[in-house]
Amino acid sequence: MQQVSSAEKSRTVSRMFGRIAKRYDLGNRVISLGRDQAWRRQTVAKLAPTAKDDLLDIGAGTGDLTLLMAKEARSVTALDFSHPMVVIGQRKATEAGLARKVSFVTGDALHLPFPDESFEGIATAFTVRNLAKMEQGFAEMRRVLKPGGRLVCLEFTNPRSRIIRFFYRPYLHHILPVLGGILTGDGAAYRYLARSISAFPSVESLAEAMRATGFARVEWTTINLGTVAIHAAHKEASPVAMRAAA
Repeated sequence: MQQVSSAEKSRTVSRMFGRIAKRYDLGNRVISLGRDQAWRRQTVAKLAPTAKDDLLDIGAGTGDLTLLMAKEARSVTALDFSHPMVVIGQRKATEAGLARKVSFVTGDALHLPFPDESFEGIATAFTVRNLAKMEQGFAEMRRVLKPGGRLVCLEFTNPRSRIIRFFYRPYLHHILPVLGGILTGDGAAYRYLARSISAFPSVESLAEAMRATGFARVEWTTINLGTVAIHAAHKEASPVAMRAAA
C-alpha cells in the first residue's frame, strides 16, 4: 500500500514541476528575493569540486546548480524526473557553452540509473523534500558515490528563532502561494511548497537520516536567517583503499 502511495506522490510532484517549468527560474528568483543563486554558489563551494571530478546533480530542475558545478568539474550528470525541466536545462547548458560537460537525464532519484561508485561528488538543491522515501534516496546517492566522495544537500528548513518564525510563516503560507500563482499560473504548486517546507525534518533529523544510510562526517550550516540549510556528508573510503593511498 505504501509503495502505491509513494509512486503516486512521485507522479503528482513530477506533473506539478512540469506545469511550472517554463517560469520556474523566475519564480525562484522572486520568492527567494534574489538569493537562490547565492545559495547554490555556497553549495558548490561546500562540494569543492576539482577539474578531474565527475559530479551528479540530483533533482537538477532547469540546471541552475548544474551549470555552476560544470564550471568547476570535468563533467556533470544532471538528473530530474520532470522532462520539461530537463529540456530547459539542456537548452541553458548549450547557451552557456557548457553542453559538452553536462549530460541531462530524465530519471528517478529513488532508482538512480547509474552503476555503483560512479561520481566523486553529488549535490542536490530543493529536492530531498520531494522524495517519497527520503532514506531510500540517500541510500541511492551513497551507492553511486565513490569512496571518499562528498554529498551536499541544499534545502529549505524551519527557522529556530520565534521572531523569524512570526514573519516567515505568514510569508510562506499566504504570500508565497499568491506570488507563485501570479508568476507561474499555478498557485497549487506553491501551496505544496509551503506544506512540504513546514513538514520537512529539522536539520538534526536530516543529518541523522544521512548517518542512518551510511554517510559519515555529517555537518550543516543554516543561512538566510535560518530558513535555508546546507548539509555536507562523506562516503568513507574503505580501509583497503585508505591503506593503498597511504
